[in-house]
Amino acid sequence: MFLWRSVLAKSLHLRHYTQSASALAVALDEPPSFTYLEGLPRPDPKYDETILAIPRAASGTSASAKERKHGRVPGIVFEQEDGQHGGNKRLISVRANQIRKLVNHLGYSFLLSRLFDLEVRAEFESDEVVEKVRVLPRKLHLHSGTDATLNVTFIRAPSHALLKVEVPLVYIGDDVCPGIRKGASLNTIKRKVKYLCPADIIPPYIEVDLSELDVGQKLVMGDLKVHPALKLLQSKDEPVCKILGARVSDQRRK
Repeated sequence: MFLWRSVLAKSLHLRHYTQSASALAVALDEPPSFTYLEGLPRPDPKYDETILAIPRAASGTSASAKERKHGRVPGIVFEQEDGQHGGNKRLISVRANQIRKLVNHLGYSFLLSRLFDLEVRAEFESDEVVEKVRVLPRKLHLHSGTDATLNVTFIRAPSHALLKVEVPLVYIGDDVCPGIRKGASLNTIKRKVKYLCPADIIPPYIEVDLSELDVGQKLVMGDLKVHPALKLLQSKDEPVCKILGARVSDQRRK
């Protein structure tokens, strides 16, 4: 209780999580409420979509192959007991063409940092809704040769959930970066960073601003601008990128 009251009193400047998500749910009278902050990335409503699914009775290699033969992708919906996976799973199947469309529109990494409504129906063409829940895609298993989706894992994402998310990085400001304008190059070290995120404010991506970096300078994970309620799950001193100068031999050739 004291933890979240401090958060609200300090305008959501949350610095530490000292309890698990399940322990917090027991300790609090009401779950905290978070909103995206102005100036930080938020999901584009253009890509809001309800993923349709049907219950799946059987698991295993042969059952999954049968689902794929009929244009469906076998999947699982988990609880979020430890922020990543847990018990109480539901076996489902989703339409292969819908998952393929989402991957094509968003890209693999960006799909895994975006929430969707999942509607489980008795049949795809039925009006009987078995369950409707908000989910985060956790993992897509792709065919190594064709990139076809072989199976998909979702995790339930109610507002009170704290979820471990690998958030993709988007690099901006390279056109005005002092180091790059001097002929140096960008060494991209990280493409994703892992955070513990309140479900309501999972960032679709994080911007890495290069506009003030000169030759030899770098950005580390602690430099990234994110909502204060996000907890970094990697070292804050781990490098994200660096501006590398040209080699002496290359400069002499010029």
